[in-house]
Amino acid sequence: MLGFISRPMVRIVDRYLPDPFVFVLILTLVAGVAAVATQGTGPLEVVTYWGDGFWSLLTFSMQMLLVLVTGYMMASTPLVRRGLAALAGMASSAGGAILLVSFVSLTASWINWGFGLVVGALFARELARTIKVDYRLLVASAYSGFIIWHGGLAGSVPLSIATAGHPFEQIAGVIPTSDTIFAVFNLCIVFTLLIVVPLVNRAMMPRDEDAVYVDPALLAEEPFTPPASPTPAERLENSHALSVLVGAAGAAWLIQYFANGGGLTLNVINFLFLTLAIILHGTPRNLLNALTDAVKGGAGIVIQFPFYAGIMAIMVQSGLAASISEHLVGLASAATLPFWSFLSAGIVNFFVPSGGGQWAVQAPVILPAAEALGADMARTAMAVAWGDAWTNMVQPFWALPILGIAGLRAKDIMGFCVVHLILTGLIIALGLTFL
Repeated sequence: MLGFISRPMVRIVDRYLPDPFVFVLILTLVAGVAAVATQGTGPLEVVTYWGDGFWSLLTFSMQMLLVLVTGYMMASTPLVRRGLAALAGMASSAGGAILLVSFVSLTASWINWGFGLVVGALFARELARTIKVDYRLLVASAYSGFIIWHGGLAGSVPLSIATAGHPFEQIAGVIPTSDTIFAVFNLCIVFTLLIVVPLVNRAMMPRDEDAVYVDPALLAEEPFTPPASPTPAERLENSHALSVLVGAAGAAWLIQYFANGGGLTLNVINFLFLTLAIILHGTPRNLLNALTDAVKGGAGIVIQFPFYAGIMAIMVQSGLAASISEHLVGLASAATLPFWSFLSAGIVNFFVPSGGGQWAVQAPVILPAAEALGADMARTAMAVAWGDAWTNMVQPFWALPILGIAGLRAKDIMGFCVVHLILTGLIIALGLTFL
């Protein structure tokens, strides 16, 4: 049904979208030139901002690499593969597979964005093993669920402003999640996306002659066979006792953490996946074999995230991000401020693809404007959150982990994601403005 839109988008993206590394190099130059041209920042200052900020995302980069690695290792265990296969068995056709992976990814992303990225990618791989379906669209469908994350339980903006002592409490006060995540307008947007996104993915299914299928054998992991006469070192590598003891310690920590009221964070998700991988693989050697396969997809994260850190530094230190927000917010009235905040956040997100980092940049502009205009403070804050999530559909930054797990390039899925950028943008903008 939507093939007349998706087909040309796929062709255009395949022809003109460079590798994400080239994309981040271009964004670096654009941000630097824009800072010089519009902010009066000197070229040497821009280079200084860029270089000083280059390594500021090292912790986050390692977290994202571990999302990919630990998720992949856990998925390659026999138990998890059987579970994913059983869930994949619910889909009996290509269309059913597209609908199922979309819904699973949306639901998981609403719970936690890191969980959604990994689960969507792993489930797409499993579906591709059992059902003949266009692999590009299957993975794009898994990634499309990410659109919902900032309106869900792990949204960094609504959780931040619901915490006493947050940096902008003097302007906005403490805004409970009942006014943001669980507000009627937000729930309506979420519910609409839960219905529309899977149906749009299903409607974008290509014709047989345009479809790209994957050989299921390429997605299978070969089990490790220990040597007939193992050495003492090999006995240790294949020791079940080591995995049981360390895995039990990890499980004990997790039980205590959740019993004390702890919630899902990126570190906790990675620790959970790693603990399960250690236990379910049974031996250190099996785990290491899975690790060898897992790290192959992490190259993009390792090389690109420092460049994004440099771009963020340019945008923030030069005042360029704030200027973009100020310009667009200056066009707003009390009724239209959420829309202009949403649009400005979508633009800024290309250069500052971090929910928390973007909020730190835009909140000092958006919140005083809401106060001056008498606009709904909670709705305006959620507009920034949704804007951050919206343009992730065509921002390779967040797609890198899922692409690494799936073994695809950005250009393989971004043509389909452009369609979501258009349709979800309309849905979210209308929901923020009129609901």
